Amino acid sequence: MIDVCLLGTGGMMPLPNRFLTSLYVRTNGRALLVDCGEGTQTAIRAANLRFKPIQTLLLTHYHADHVSGLPGLLLTLGNEDRRMPLDMYGPPGLARVVNALSVIVPELPYGINCHEISGKAEFEASGLQVTAFEADHGMPCLSYAFNLPRPGKFDVEKARAAGVPLQLWGRLQNGESVQGFTPAQVLGAPRRGLRLVYSTDTRPLPEAITQGQEADLMILEGMFGGSEKDERALLTHHSTMNESARLAREAHAKRLWFTHFSPANPHPEEYAQEVEEVFPGAVISTDGQKLTLRFENE
Repeated sequence: MIDVCLLGTGGMMPLPNRFLTSLYVRTNGRALLVDCGEGTQTAIRAANLRFKPIQTLLLTHYHADHVSGLPGLLLTLGNEDRRMPLDMYGPPGLARVVNALSVIVPELPYGINCHEISGKAEFEASGLQVTAFEADHGMPCLSYAFNLPRPGKFDVEKARAAGVPLQLWGRLQNGESVQGFTPAQVLGAPRRGLRLVYSTDTRPLPEAITQGQEADLMILEGMFGGSEKDERALLTHHSTMNESARLAREAHAKRLWFTHFSPANPHPEEYAQEVEEVFPGAVISTDGQKLTLRFENE
């Protein structure tokens, strides 16, 4: 399963009743964080989540509302007695941004591994398979898709036919090769896993539809409301809620959450009925919103 918490839903600047957009994702006790704007630490506390499980930080881009909370978070991770290196991913320029922001936290008790991504990249982070793909924000910017694969069911007959000792069954079922035996010898065909897509600060793009095909959850931009803001969204390289709803519909996503609302849009819920007509069940997100994605038939 994947635990998802949308820590904040705001864009540009934090408001008294709205933290900046950031995403906390956890599976099997390991967590990652996407973006870290001003006040993200407070949002983590407000959501009753822990800092210690965070192993990876993913940044979409380097506007202040997505990175200005980094120094404080890095210091807090150190105060949590972190010693293992922290992996950070982001567009080109990541090392320069991290070095600049680290000036005020110069003596961290752990190292930072900066992974700069140009174009599309696939990697493993905090127990998830991650695909980073380019967004359209008028500057280097990334969206992220997360996949948690699910192996096939354990096949007792296959295991016995292959002569696998009973004491090895559990390790092979957990994906470990041992004593010359492999998981493929005891498992059936892989089953459908879980997929989560996070894409904000961007125009709608075909790649987001591709990455979001039948996703269990898509979290997309709601910077502007309805179609009356189409021209403004195009000019600023953002998306309206209607545009994001159409994108999720084309991807045949199971669920859609909106986030990254403009400070000029204090009541995004006013657009609920309009976007519901495009994507039934679309959620106008609120800070601290949580969901546990579970495997089918679990």
